[in-house]
Amino acid sequence: MTTVREETQPDTIFASASGQGRAAVATIRISGPDASGLLRRLLSGKLPAPRRASLRRLSDPMTGEVLDQGLVIWMPGPASFTGEDQAELQIHGSPAVRRAVLRVLAQAPGCRAAEPGEFTRRAFLNGRLDLTAVEGLADLIDAETEAQRRQALRQLEGRLAGEIASWRERLLAPLAPRGAAPDFSDEDDVPEDVAAGACAAGEAVRREIAAALDQAARGERVREGFQVVIAGPPNAGKSTLLNALARRDVAIVSPVPGTTRDAIEIRCDLGGLPVTFVDTAGLRESGDEVEQEGIARARARIRAADLVLWLMPADRAPGEEAGLPPLSEPSLRVATKADLGSAPAGAQLAVSARTGAGLPALLARIEQIAGGVMEGAGDAVLTRERHRAVLSRVLDCLDHAAIAGQGGAIELLAEDLRLALRHLGRMTGAVDVEEVLDRIFSSFCIGK
Repeated sequence: MTTVREETQPDTIFASASGQGRAAVATIRISGPDASGLLRRLLSGKLPAPRRASLRRLSDPMTGEVLDQGLVIWMPGPASFTGEDQAELQIHGSPAVRRAVLRVLAQAPGCRAAEPGEFTRRAFLNGRLDLTAVEGLADLIDAETEAQRRQALRQLEGRLAGEIASWRERLLAPLAPRGAAPDFSDEDDVPEDVAAGACAAGEAVRREIAAALDQAARGERVREGFQVVIAGPPNAGKSTLLNALARRDVAIVSPVPGTTRDAIEIRCDLGGLPVTFVDTAGLRESGDEVEQEGIARARARIRAADLVLWLMPADRAPGEEAGLPPLSEPSLRVATKADLGSAPAGAQLAVSARTGAGLPALLARIEQIAGGVMEGAGDAVLTRERHRAVLSRVLDCLDHAAIAGQGGAIELLAEDLRLALRHLGRMTGAVDVEEVLDRIFSSFCIGK
């Protein structure tokens, strides 16, 4: 008896793709096998012309009540973002209108609210986006500065995917004409006269991947932000400086030592560069267990910082200032409370958070340092730790392939190339990516 495996059809999903709250316009997206039927019921009639905005009335199919009047765009698959039949409703943005339309959609059979990132996930599964483009889209949504926007857009438009495709084709080229491509045949089929060409191609690709890995730190720094940790003894003015930089009260300021117990962050745009300032607990010996934990976290943030601002208050008595502790990270000695006294010896800059004196010079110096660290980031094709980890494995495989080729171990050469190609497939999502999909798509907002 033959068992026929029944394939389940995906649900039709819907979600609001615009922000919550009151607005002029709200956008609702629909995607899935019953998108056309659902849209017909909402419109009480035929579908609008594909990919053309049409002003239509939306009605409750159960009661006939008019819900709203708005623009409707019908996009039959596979030429849509998700690759499925898809519709977009641009309605009035009041919470009442949005709730009414979403309620009617939720009542439709086989239709449900989308999970975070589910539209993009379907686009990936239907071949509309590769995994690197998905990551670029996520970064573009989260972009806060010009540098982040440009980098994310390059990745969304396929710069990294193009590099990977080029590396893959060049590794396959010496093998494919002889039927020895590692993806498709046994290692024993690789003739010896192919080894030299495969080794040469592998070495050329290896150099390019190594160059990309050298630039990876810059790409990751643009995406994650340049980390500036504000550190120093208690009551040095760390929280006051953070509030002055943020231009609002984000940290509690108190004359009581040990007020700051945990790290407080603000993100800023300095000349188009993403910079995160981190306020930390004052460093001192303390018997308070909670304060000790805050000090331990402060030291950990200092070790991970791209730049440390070590604050030296001008109102301290001579000999009271402990000075800058041993640091391996780049640092600036900043004299604070400059309106209360002279800058201590060794200070490189002086500021007064109360009057604003010295703050522009401090920000300009930080921007200069951050720009130097991120210089050349426009050439970086790698933007995430995942990219660096996967390509490091590719590099290892190509190193092993070169050794195997030089030693005449043709079977090992073919196996190492096969592994390198498989790792390249992981970059774009062609193979073995299930373990990273949930993590990537969970970062998306609902409706995307």
